[in-house]
Amino acid sequence: MKTSVDQRRSFAALFTGAVLVSAAMTAGSVAATLVFADLVGPAWGGVPNAAAVAGTAVGALLLTGLATRRGRRFGLISGYATGAVGGLTALASVVANLPVALLLGMFLLGIGNGGMQLSRYAAAEWFSGGRKGFVMGAIVWAGTIGAVGAPLLLEPMGKVAMSVGGRMLDGAYALAAVAMVASVLAAAVVARRPPPAERIAFFGSGEPIRALLRRPDIRVAAGSMVVAQLVMVAIMTAAPVDMHEHGHGLAAVGMVLSLHTLGMFALAPISGWLTDRFGGRRVIAGSVVTLAASALFVLSSSAYGWPGLPIALFLLGYGWNLAVVGGSGLLVRELPEAAQTRAQGLVEATSWGAATVATIASTAALSAGGYLLLAPLAGVFVVIPVVLLVSAGRKVVQLTESER
Repeated sequence: MKTSVDQRRSFAALFTGAVLVSAAMTAGSVAATLVFADLVGPAWGGVPNAAAVAGTAVGALLLTGLATRRGRRFGLISGYATGAVGGLTALASVVANLPVALLLGMFLLGIGNGGMQLSRYAAAEWFSGGRKGFVMGAIVWAGTIGAVGAPLLLEPMGKVAMSVGGRMLDGAYALAAVAMVASVLAAAVVARRPPPAERIAFFGSGEPIRALLRRPDIRVAAGSMVVAQLVMVAIMTAAPVDMHEHGHGLAAVGMVLSLHTLGMFALAPISGWLTDRFGGRRVIAGSVVTLAASALFVLSSSAYGWPGLPIALFLLGYGWNLAVVGGSGLLVRELPEAAQTRAQGLVEATSWGAATVATIASTAALSAGGYLLLAPLAGVFVVIPVVLLVSAGRKVVQLTESER
């Protein structure tokens, strides 16, 4: 199928925006942990990232509401502009040593990240037929560039900050702010599309949320994406702490986290192709198997001292990727456009809300019983998408038999 100028331009702009927001979030998250630990204490170092995750959940809801009224482009520009304000606020807070302002800045950056999470659905709207999964996977893959590139720019930006009288970590927030401002410009390049013909308020008229959740594919998508986010964040957040407690150095920690990031993003186009070829449900089934295998690797590594954590973290990342891309594939099919937008916003907000809880609970469970406690607690949640997949399959069979 030939692509139009608007399609190519819009995809390139959405891809670029995803790279820039990913870079901003990576730079901001790395610096926030260090800055907040210095200002308030090491025990509180994870709070700014929890604020960013909460902001992502709130942003998914708010920006979905804007998208249903004014179109995806307006929602993206609004989200990225809010993230740019967040980057500038975080930079000012670091310069002035104001920890509360840093939390506000990270929360606003998270709203911008919420826009980026929704951008894959915006990309899918530009392509019809069997290409939606691949296009969404490509937008997810864009996160690799930002996540890998941002850390490489931290030292050069830090030196620039020091050359004008600032501190090394000021450069990280300068990078986040610049990247978010650039993402606004990228979003502005996206071609205009009218909002859904049926303009509905997210919390108002239109198909009720409860009715949306009765649809089998929506329930499968929601359950799998929320569970994948919860399991991934719970196990991943604890990994650096657990490795440090067992005497592993920063090089080993960095290698494991790099493999995890590779699993999360690098294979996303393949996940998209699989979704287009075999359907979202089968890809989600693969996610369930992969996440369960990851939890087992973590458990065996902790129980028997096997060197399986790098494999576990890679599988964890790819299991999350399969759930996100496969679930997203279900959310862009067989629904009116307005209902699609609401369902997508609801699922994204719930997923990132679960991530907020998992971020806080992860290290608490690790402290209470190590991975011997945390891995089974996280892994047991994969039962939920299994039940939803089986239930959805039964309903399809029942509908088929009733049509005969």
